[in-house]
Amino acid sequence: MLQVPLQPVDSLVITTLMDNVSDALLIDQGPARRPGRRGVTARVAARFLETGEAGDALQSEHGFSALLTVRKNGRQNRMLFDAGLTPNGMAENARRLSVSLKDVEAVVLSHGHYDHTTGMDGFVRAVGRTNLPVIIHPDFWSRRRIAIPGSEPFEIPSTSKSALAGAGFEVIEERQPSFLLDGSVLVTGEVDRTTEFEKGFAVHQAFHDGGWRPDPLILDDQAVLLNVRDKGLVVLTGCGHAGVVNILRYAQRLTGIERVYAIIGGFHLNGPSFEPVIAPTAAALQEIAPEIIVPAHCTGWRATHALAAAFPDAFIQNSVGTRYEL
Repeated sequence: MLQVPLQPVDSLVITTLMDNVSDALLIDQGPARRPGRRGVTARVAARFLETGEAGDALQSEHGFSALLTVRKNGRQNRMLFDAGLTPNGMAENARRLSVSLKDVEAVVLSHGHYDHTTGMDGFVRAVGRTNLPVIIHPDFWSRRRIAIPGSEPFEIPSTSKSALAGAGFEVIEERQPSFLLDGSVLVTGEVDRTTEFEKGFAVHQAFHDGGWRPDPLILDDQAVLLNVRDKGLVVLTGCGHAGVVNILRYAQRLTGIERVYAIIGGFHLNGPSFEPVIAPTAAALQEIAPEIIVPAHCTGWRATHALAAAFPDAFIQNSVGTRYEL
């Protein structure tokens, strides 16, 4: 594999704008800074309280979105990674956290599933018409469904190409790795599948050539890579359909950087079909030895607790509003 030189950035802040969990009682832990009750400044009318108002609490949903703030050579750039499940959830959380979306310079959508894309609606409302680049894989637009044996198939809503382009975005489709923000951020493109145990989503199908076909690999799944100076690789995943170990090993081969500082995002280890993969995933992660592990979104309760037990010093629980200062 031809290596891609990923130049270091001076610092990186990742703010979780949407995840499956919101917990106002979490305390700061290592690089994780929690908003707590005082971090949400927005107020809402509450007629059953003596004060007549309450904090406009952060929302959680089965979706994922993160805002990246990259500092390099005295400059600061921002990028949005995924947008959450509902039209307004991600943008509302940003408002309640007093986080502006107007200076976002690029958007990466990790894959085409709607729990990562629907919030582009609220993003457009927050920033207005824009010509920002949106990086996707060509298979992003595919019609998909979940076909569990014995159950009626459920078609996954797909993103409207005309709506996304009509909002003014510059849609860029890439299978290969690509750079953003003056070479500070590397989007993996299609991830090589090399492990024996990460075999994909068996009940996932896509509509091709006039019919529904098995689509377990979900090849449009992409991750984002950064190299934080003197610390190593930071890897951000949406669902991690490629397999979190595949993604990390691919990131190491692609960049030539062995040291993994942090892995943050969805690892997709939830449910009976993925639970047998938890143990080999944890074992492989111990070989890679990331210093920070933040399982989020679709990782699942059992996998999250297994990783917390296996990596007591590296594990950090994610929550909406958490800011990672890396």
